[in-house]
Amino acid sequence: MQIRYVVLAVLFFSVAQCVAWMQMNAPILWSSFNRYKWLLMLLGIPVTWMFMSATRYAVTGFDGNLWPGRILSFVTGIITFTALTWFLKGEAVTIKTTICLVLAFAILLIQVFWK
Repeated sequence: MQIRYVVLAVLFFSVAQCVAWMQMNAPILWSSFNRYKWLLMLLGIPVTWMFMSATRYAVTGFDGNLWPGRILSFVTGIITFTALTWFLKGEAVTIKTTICLVLAFAILLIQVFWK
């Protein structure tokens, strides 16, 4: 495993997940974003590039394996969704959500550290 590439993958996945969250949820949460739907849709181009780059970094970091990158994408998605939904929408993190986050983090640790 090449940790530098894994860290880059996590960063790219996290940023892409944050932008994707805004694309999907901003028009629902703030009506002013309904005027900018085309701009939000055009953000799909750089988001796609970020996901592709993150996947490439993950595959490189995990010695050519695809599954670890998919798991990284899933876990970063769960974590960023939870953080943004709590921070921007104010939805409380329930015990059920907390358990899901702990499990997602455990999945990440297994994928990174299990040889």
